[in-house]
Amino acid sequence: MIKRVLVLFSLFTLILVASPLFATGEKEAPLGSEKNPIVWSFVPSGEMERVATGAQEVADLLHKKTGLYFKTNVATEYAGVIEAMRSNPPTAQMASLATFSYVLAHELGVADAALVSIRYGSPTYNGQIITQADSGIHTVKDLKGRTFARPDPLSTSGWIIPMLLMKAAGLNPETDLARIVDAGSHDSVVAAVYNKQVDAGATYVDARTRIEKDHPDVMEKIVVIKVTPDIPNDGVQFIPSMPKDLKDKIVNALLEIAKTDEGKKALKTAYQWNGLKKIDDSFYDPFRQLLQASGMDIKDLQKE
Repeated sequence: MIKRVLVLFSLFTLILVASPLFATGEKEAPLGSEKNPIVWSFVPSGEMERVATGAQEVADLLHKKTGLYFKTNVATEYAGVIEAMRSNPPTAQMASLATFSYVLAHELGVADAALVSIRYGSPTYNGQIITQADSGIHTVKDLKGRTFARPDPLSTSGWIIPMLLMKAAGLNPETDLARIVDAGSHDSVVAAVYNKQVDAGATYVDARTRIEKDHPDVMEKIVVIKVTPDIPNDGVQFIPSMPKDLKDKIVNALLEIAKTDEGKKALKTAYQWNGLKKIDDSFYDPFRQLLQASGMDIKDLQKE
């Protein structure tokens, strides 16, 4: 009798737990809601605090314009943003990747271009190789045996293109440079060269101005020995699975925000953006052709 009661009690408990009244799982909140904000991940192109402040200001303006909720973060390295978009489920739905990082992310099937930034009226920019004025380094070939700072292994202007220029000059960066230092940002590369922690480095043009306030003589002490070919600017990208209505709503809102004084200030604080332009993936085809002409595969460059 006791055994029968226990069996009936167990069955009754199982039915109760399985019923909707006792269900513990909750349906995931819609993307863009307060409980499930859209995550926008930024790469560390400058001072982390400055980028983070500007990113949050832009996100706040987006919230006012669209009613959607956003969460921003600044990754410690470029690859971290790609991995956030690549994870399952993605831990970032939006990103602001530099050219090479975007092309790699698109190759991996985790990012689609939507907007490109405008700086000084142009959707492209250039990189530069810098050194101390008294270093004795005058050409790319002179970098042999010297120490070299880069912002990140996936930085287009701070490593990928300069690295290709070194190879074109007959140098193998991995063996011919005395040491390669990952400085973490373009500002930090300039500071490292200025403080003679390294002999040379690479940044976007002209990152020297980023430390000019603290070092007024930086433009005289640090000289440019090489300027790279044109490189597409960074911009805004989305994961391919991003719902089209959300993507369009955000893109249109960002274009409107970029025309306002408040929006311009926030975009400039984050990434020195002066404006935004709608694009698609084909915008990066000339850069892909540059990589192909070098005889290197983009996934090979990822390993550099």
